[in-house]
Amino acid sequence: MLNAAVLWYNRKAMNNYTPSNNGNYPQSIEDLVLGTEPVKPNRAYKLVALRGVVILPFVNTTFDIGRDRSILAINKSVESGENILLVTQKNATVPEPNPADLYRVGTVAAIKQVLKLPGENVRVVVQGLERVEITGFLASEPCFEVSVRELRPEYSSEIKLEVLKRKIRESAVEFNKIDNRANDLVNAILAEEDPYRLGFYAAHLTFRKDFEKQRFLETAEVEKACEFLLFTLLREIEIMRMDRQISAKVRRQMDRNQKEYYLREQLKAIHDELGDGKDEIEDLKRRALEAGMPESVLEKVNKEIVRMSKMSGTSPEAAVARTYIETLSELPWQTETEDNKDLKRAADILNREHYGLEKVKERILEYLAVAQLTKALKSPILCFVGPPGVGKTSIARSVAHCLDRKFASVSLGGIRDEAEIRGHRRTYIGAIPGIIINNIKTAGTRNPVFLLDEIDKMTSDFRGDPAGAMLEVLDPEQNFHFRDHYLDVPFDLSKTLFIATANTADTIPAPLLDRMEIIELSGYTMTEKKRIALDYLVKKQEDANGLSGRLAVDEAAIELIIMKYTREAGVRSLERQIAKICRKAARKAVESGRDETYSVTADNLPEYLGVPKFSDIVMNDADEIGAATGLAWTSVGGVTMTIEVALIPGGKGEIQLTGKLGEVMRESAYAALTVVKKLAQKYGIDAAAFTENNIHLHVPEGATPKDGPSAGITLAVALMSAFTGRRVRRDIAMTGEITLRGKVLAIGGLKDKAFACHRSGIRTLVIPKENHKDIDEIHESIRGDLTIIEAADIDEVFELALLN
Repeated sequence: MLNAAVLWYNRKAMNNYTPSNNGNYPQSIEDLVLGTEPVKPNRAYKLVALRGVVILPFVNTTFDIGRDRSILAINKSVESGENILLVTQKNATVPEPNPADLYRVGTVAAIKQVLKLPGENVRVVVQGLERVEITGFLASEPCFEVSVRELRPEYSSEIKLEVLKRKIRESAVEFNKIDNRANDLVNAILAEEDPYRLGFYAAHLTFRKDFEKQRFLETAEVEKACEFLLFTLLREIEIMRMDRQISAKVRRQMDRNQKEYYLREQLKAIHDELGDGKDEIEDLKRRALEAGMPESVLEKVNKEIVRMSKMSGTSPEAAVARTYIETLSELPWQTETEDNKDLKRAADILNREHYGLEKVKERILEYLAVAQLTKALKSPILCFVGPPGVGKTSIARSVAHCLDRKFASVSLGGIRDEAEIRGHRRTYIGAIPGIIINNIKTAGTRNPVFLLDEIDKMTSDFRGDPAGAMLEVLDPEQNFHFRDHYLDVPFDLSKTLFIATANTADTIPAPLLDRMEIIELSGYTMTEKKRIALDYLVKKQEDANGLSGRLAVDEAAIELIIMKYTREAGVRSLERQIAKICRKAARKAVESGRDETYSVTADNLPEYLGVPKFSDIVMNDADEIGAATGLAWTSVGGVTMTIEVALIPGGKGEIQLTGKLGEVMRESAYAALTVVKKLAQKYGIDAAAFTENNIHLHVPEGATPKDGPSAGITLAVALMSAFTGRRVRRDIAMTGEITLRGKVLAIGGLKDKAFACHRSGIRTLVIPKENHKDIDEIHESIRGDLTIIEAADIDEVFELALLN
């Protein structure tokens, strides 16, 4: 192995030099040499094959040999005063190399010292003189003898070599700042002008691997050799910097760990002396006993306490066990609140806090009535489905209020990990219970009103399906022994009153939907919105903005806000607009400094809210061909929409559907066209019209997605009008699904659609006959203004909607 690299300053010092520091660098600059001994004239040398060592010219190197052939070659060269050729083996594991096992390029060196080591090995100190190439093997026994030719350096661009020299010197200095054990070698690099010799000095400093040294030794072009050298030197500098950073970081971590260990041991000794550990164990046992947990759970907790008592108080496992025991002890295993079953009080609270929502109020009062008659009643699992802003979340709080129960809530929107519902197993670092158990613990009672908000917004991915975990939570036959992954013991959820909310039931998985009692909340009518605003929202915002009793908003202003400043099924935007009025009035009050009442009317409303955001929704201006008014239900309530059909002559009977229609609505359009073709003869349509014209069907507001089958009869009326040339009555709106036989099928959301029809000024509404049962759900004020016609067949719709 490489033991030293020494540069000599004078021949005399070289001849007298004997290593005295175990083969390390000389102790002073006077011991070092630059320059070489002249090459002897003969070009045949004894050869020593080296393993794991590459000798470079112009530097001193120490290596050990033990093979008989190598020792003999050294002895003969010393006896004859000749130089020796040192060549590296290609494979260091070969014990007795042949000529084919040796590199062809090596270094001629002068033998400076030979020392016999214990055993059979010999240590040799040599000075590299020049690099040569083997031209032939003269003998292989008793030792290798070869003929060689000198490899002279090839110089190229003087300017580039000068740049490379400077870069190598700068890098060598930088190298020495990180590792200053090669000061003398770096000084030699800085003093040398010949790039050829400078390269070998720097190569001895830089290269860590034998193949890199051999490659450098074999490179004849000085420019290429220096480029390779510079690249390797810069890489070594970066490696050394990173190594130093990592070593420093590890050293700091070790120091910190040792300090923490020492402090922990001191703390443990103090606790043992004071008896704190025993007190903690006794406290955990007492809390577990007082929690009222079932025997099976208590047994598991006691086992965990025994296991924890045998651990070091500061170990991570002890902390995990302590947290687990405390979590189980804090759960309300037996704690529950007593329901207030006074029906009259509950009805008063629900009516005082919410206007309308009769279905919800009726269901809660039914629950209380049954609870008075039986003690074994399981809590219902309700799901309020309706558009935003109709009071789903706030009515859940009112339910908790009228029952005198604690209230817990969690938003399920965007949850995609099953572990968020069931918790993480304790094998994971930082494991915690799921949101169900966590909120039950926070509520402090096992029978709270638990709101599962936005249950229709849950998604799933590779981490699991949270809807699957909710099946156990919401199933009355299973949730009395709900098992959270973190607890790993059953917990009774059967006394918890779960209330879920959703904007639509379509995205809730069918098995989950089957476990809940669905209560649909439709949008508010104009009358209901006015009543809510005047009786609830105005007062609420007056108090919130410091204007109690100082704001008067008349009914006409509220109606204008509803019609021209909001467009929603609920009252959330309406409340925001009222809050905006209150803020404007509050500013006026502060600026004027007068204690006066501010009156808001339809005339001065723009001063508070600005220009109206929405225009009036009215029926079409005139009866038109190919334009029929339909009704649709959206997440914000019912809306009217005009379906337009145009025939383009000279076509091939192709149909084009535009307006961002969903797959179901597109299929309804194809079904409607088939019905029209089927009835063509009856209504005097030439069969050729279907093949000689292209059909373009469009639903305006193209940026808004539209889907569902309820526009089927409207599509058929628009198509029939376009092909017959008969105008469609503008004062009639319709909704209903159509079959290929022309039958009109039932639809949903009739209450909201009727409200949209009424709001647009249309007073005749065509609905499927099957929806007769839903007419009573339409608000009385709207139902009295509308002429509702029930149709079972498309012919009836054509007769009503198409003018002669």
